[in-house]
Amino acid sequence: MKTTTKLREMLESGPMVVAPFIMNALHAKIAESVGFRAVYMTGSGTSAERGFPDVGLLTMTEMVNNAKFISDAVDIPVICDADTGYGNIINVRRTVREYEAVGVAGIHLEDQLFPKKCGFFEGKQVIPMEEHVQKIRAALDARRDPDFVIIARCDAYAVTGWEDTVTRCKAYSDAGADMVFVDGINTMDDLKNYATDLAGLPRMYNGDLAPTQEVESLGYRLMICGSTIWLVYKQIHDAFTELKETGLVNPERFGTRWDVAKLLGLDNIYELEQKYSSDGLSVR
Repeated sequence: MKTTTKLREMLESGPMVVAPFIMNALHAKIAESVGFRAVYMTGSGTSAERGFPDVGLLTMTEMVNNAKFISDAVDIPVICDADTGYGNIINVRRTVREYEAVGVAGIHLEDQLFPKKCGFFEGKQVIPMEEHVQKIRAALDARRDPDFVIIARCDAYAVTGWEDTVTRCKAYSDAGADMVFVDGINTMDDLKNYATDLAGLPRMYNGDLAPTQEVESLGYRLMICGSTIWLVYKQIHDAFTELKETGLVNPERFGTRWDVAKLLGLDNIYELEQKYSSDGLSVR
């Protein structure tokens, strides 16, 4: 089954889809190995891996290249941050085609002014609602696979307030978006109001305010979470500090090189070497 179809079916029935934040293909393979049914390629994390804050400095090509490595590495659906679509309505059409071509199962498109900022940063601006409605329509028209999931993200809450956010999300849903996504939810009251005021619409939540079970009980269909960026930062920062101060990192912090090699398919490489060797020895 296509990953687009898998994702659509999971979103339409069964338990809420929990897609942990992943920054690269290794993180995606770890998530798949512990049993997650989908993963989310974070734009903030993709930017961080390249040394930039999440303020719209990465190009579509850089984002799509990361998405390709991730989608090639796993069999589960990959959902991606596609920012604003990297320009106007015509840019959105190409953005959809490029993400779709590398095997991504779905993307979200936000109504921020290009270049964007992380949904939790100050200084965000939003485009007129009518303009984003047309972006969503263009995205839907551009997809070649009808199961490719288009999520309309709304960043208006911190800019124009909650009432405008609700109005925008309803308009995006009416335009045909498969799901709405209000970013910048900071409190449990926000999360509950989001569930109540947009009841009846398929909803996505980004954050770690509550356990997945509690979020699911509020009727959300997709939750992206896990704070991978901050987790990676903290663990590596602490390990490097320990190395600098003591000369050694506590081995209890580690997995092993063999754990990682096995996850990445080393055993399969050995099998292929044997299969294609002309003398029965490993290919070197």
